[in-house]
Amino acid sequence: MTGLVHHVTHPLIQHKLTLMRQKDRSTNSFRLLMNEISMLMAYEVTRDMPTQLIEIETPLETMQAPVIDGKKTVFVSILRAGNGFLDGMLSVVPGARIGHVGLYRDPKTLGAVEYYFKMPQAMHERDAIVLDPMLATGNSAVAAVDRLKETSPKSIRFVCLLAAPEGLKNFHAAHPDVPVYTTAIDRELNDHGYIVPGLGDAGDRLFGTK
Repeated sequence: MTGLVHHVTHPLIQHKLTLMRQKDRSTNSFRLLMNEISMLMAYEVTRDMPTQLIEIETPLETMQAPVIDGKKTVFVSILRAGNGFLDGMLSVVPGARIGHVGLYRDPKTLGAVEYYFKMPQAMHERDAIVLDPMLATGNSAVAAVDRLKETSPKSIRFVCLLAAPEGLKNFHAAHPDVPVYTTAIDRELNDHGYIVPGLGDAGDRLFGTK
């Protein structure tokens, strides 16, 4: 962990990421690996999630034991590739609510253009975990968190599979208070704004659209 960047280096995650990077990986296999990595990352992202004590009955006695309030967690998916993270995260925190931010990248300016935004009510009571596999230029992430902050959530975290140094710099220039969780920080962006070495377009590889 360096400052606000949490580099998740668990061997299981790194192994699965290597498999995902391979260009001949099938759509089904890519999707399954994304699901497995998102489950594992959920443990890291929720490591300091607050708990409260409730009274329960074990087979032997009554005790006070900790539980989390999953309903106070919101997974915010940046469409469409962010949806690849949802199932794995929800398998760990099944009570979480889900928000969506629809953004696409203008191919000429590489800027983010919003077309959809829907969040649960009472965001001021909720912790938001923003999901997008790729933090490339950072423009989409900045735009999504800009909009999310208008709803005043209790906290915001950003989770991605891969990050580029340029994207991290851009994101934290705009949102120095939001920590980023990533499994890898790759070398750079190419002329088309793609992360290299990277793994290609995560959305296309998830949904088999290219």
